[in-house]
Parts: sequence; structure tokens; C-alpha cells
Amino acid sequence: MKDININVHHLTRVEGHGNIVVNVKEGKIERCEWQVPEAPRFFEAMIRGRHYSEVQRITSRICGICSVGHTLASLKATENALGIKISKQSEILRRMLKHAENFDSHVLHVFFLVAPDLFGVKSVFPLVETNSDVVKIALRMKRLGHEWGSLLAGRTTHPIKCIPGGWSEYPDEEQLNQLKKLIADRVPDVETTVEVLASVAHKIPDFTRETEYIGLVDEEEYGMYDGKIGCLMPDGKLTTYEVQDYRSVTNEWVSPLSTAKYTKHSMDSYMVGALARININFDRLHPQAKKVAQALGFKAICFNPYMNSVAQFIEAVHSAYTTLDYADQLLEMGVDTGEKPAQPTKFGKGFGSTEVPRGILFHEYEYDKDGFCVGGNCIIPTNQNHANIQKDFEKILPEMLEKDKSEKEIELTMEMLVRAYDPCISCSAHYLDVEFKR
Repeated sequence: MKDININVHHLTRVEGHGNIVVNVKEGKIERCEWQVPEAPRFFEAMIRGRHYSEVQRITSRICGICSVGHTLASLKATENALGIKISKQSEILRRMLKHAENFDSHVLHVFFLVAPDLFGVKSVFPLVETNSDVVKIALRMKRLGHEWGSLLAGRTTHPIKCIPGGWSEYPDEEQLNQLKKLIADRVPDVETTVEVLASVAHKIPDFTRETEYIGLVDEEEYGMYDGKIGCLMPDGKLTTYEVQDYRSVTNEWVSPLSTAKYTKHSMDSYMVGALARININFDRLHPQAKKVAQALGFKAICFNPYMNSVAQFIEAVHSAYTTLDYADQLLEMGVDTGEKPAQPTKFGKGFGSTEVPRGILFHEYEYDKDGFCVGGNCIIPTNQNHANIQKDFEKILPEMLEKDKSEKEIELTMEMLVRAYDPCISCSAHYLDVEFKR
């Protein structure tokens, strides 16, 4: 029998503040908790009374990492509420921009936040000395993600060219060819990264827990920008729902461990993010991404949450090659740089969903007859993952105790588990317990 006391206050290498608390006394688990102590966000209140032309600029500030996804989900909800139909050209450009964010964020997470665990160091800085080639690859690929988004939307963080009805300015043929060259130049780095990840894959903990996976299912491509809500059960059964029915899928509830709401659907918890998307959409991956998946030994359905980081890199490859295909499609169509944004045809309630790097995102707004917002709701991917992290904790801790793991090993393994989810913790906190005294 052993006593274990773990109190990780503000876990490192994640966005926001999350705590890990574990107490084991004489071999009996007394506490095993994933806690979220972040202050709540009030973006749903900030958009009330704002004109529809302003809303996406406000809600993109929910997250600096996923600002493209928030912009696009916001635009889709607004356009749905206002009866706006965007052109095929605008849609393709938005899909390309979504892939830019996915690539940019996944590179950041895999190389700078997860890689230190796999190489046995505390942060990316020691790798500058010991694995400088890997760090140089990471920086080159991170720069590509930034240039990719900026070329399309003016800037990759809080994009400025995406507006209701389309775009305020379109990239021309020269810029699209420039983007193609930027991506093509990084293909050797992708190949090297596959070799590097394969060399440290044995450091990924061997852990499985069957859960439900939720993400977009898109008839156009691998679920990323658009589609229906897909819910995949452990037995492989997939059920789809319309985006407007998102509340019946998410079923938010309040946990005493968290200032962010929890969610659940068919099971006690579900997972969103790259692993969920690949499990749901594996057959729609770009052929080059499937080759990477095979090289890394990834097979769907995968029930190991630590493999989310591997799924992220596979997705990054998918995003790069899919964007090259979209660029060719636009060049073949001929870009109309003079296209005007589509205008509202009605005012009412609308719903929008897109995938951000950390999972499926939902926005809902209602507008009055003058186009001013009277209410909104946002459900963030990380708050959909909190309950699943807790359930993973509850399964993995007894397994490690049975294997007689040390306190230090248990702490690192649980830290790595949270980091594997790539949580955006502060963005997920949309709950506040207010006690009124009279």
C-alpha cells in the first residue's frame, strides 16, 4: 500500500489554468480530479446590441489560437440568421483559411508543447541544444502557418478580410501561386517530421478508454469547415444531427470541479478534436495524409487519447495537401477579385459550426429587424473535453497504481494526458455561480 499526493497547480504547456489533484492513502484513491479554476468569459453578453458586421470581430477574440475558427463559425451563424448565401469562391477561400489555422496550431502543439515530453525535457528550450534540427523544422513550419493565413485573410490571428457575405478583399492569381510555393517548399520538412515522430512514438503512453467521438461530417471533404454533427460510438455506429440541434448533442451541465461547463451525449462524456475527427472521417483524409498515418502506425478507431497529438500531425499534412488542391481549383475557376459580399435577405436566429484545432465549435445568434444582436451562445471545444479528461483520469490512475508506478511517473503521465488534448482552458470557461443576497 502506498500514499500519493499530487497537486499540480496551473499545469504547464497548455493554454489557461488547470489543476491536477490526486490523493491516495494506503492504496485507496480519495481524490482524482481535473480542476478548471479559470475566471469565466462573457462574450455572449458582449455581442448583445452589436451590429451583425461587428460580431465576428468580437467573438474571434474568444481565442487567439483559434481566432480563425471563431471568425468562421460566427460568420456562418450570422449568415444563417440573415439568409446570406456566400459564393463558391468565398467558401473555398474560407476552407483554405481553416486549414491554415489547423496547420499552424497543430505544429505549435506537436513540436513545442508535446515534443518536450517525448524527448524527456521540461520545455522546448533544451531541444535547441540537443535537437536543433528538429527545432529549426518546427520554426519553419510554424512560419508557414502564419504566412499561409496572413496571405489569405490579412493576418492569421483575428483575420480581417472575412466578413458577412464573403470577403472584403480576395487574393489574386499571383498570391495563390505564392501560397502553393510556400507549402510545397515545406514538404521535405513534413517527411523529416514523420521520421522524428516515429523515432519517439514508443514514448507515447499505452492507454485506451472507449468513449464517444463527436465532430463534423462533411460531404465536400474531411470534416473541418462545414457539415453535420457526427457522433461515433465505440462500436463504430455513426449518427448525424443538424447543426441547429447542437444543444441536444452537447447537453451542457455544471461540475463543481470547473468554471467551464461539462457536456455529455450518449455516454457520460465524449471527446472532440483531431482524434475524434480522424476516427469519424478517416476515409476522407487526403491520400498523402493516409500515407503518414500508415507510417506512424495510426489506425481508426483509435481509443488512446495520447494519440491525439499524432492525429494532429496527420491532419496538418492533410491540411497542406488539401489547400494545394483548393488553390488549383481556384486558379482553374479564375479568381474574381471584384466580387461583392452577399447581403441579408431576412433577420432572425442562426446557427454555425466549424472545427477548430481542439474540436467542434458552435455559435448561435439572434438578430432584430435592424441587424443588431439580441442574444448569442457559444460552446467551445475544450469545455466539451473536460468531462472526458476526468473520465480518463479515473481509469488511468488505478491502472498505474496496479503497476506500482512512482508518484513522479503518475504525475508526468497525467500531465501528458491533459496536454494531449491540447486544451484551450480559459476559452472554455463560460460559467459563473452567482449567489444573490437580499
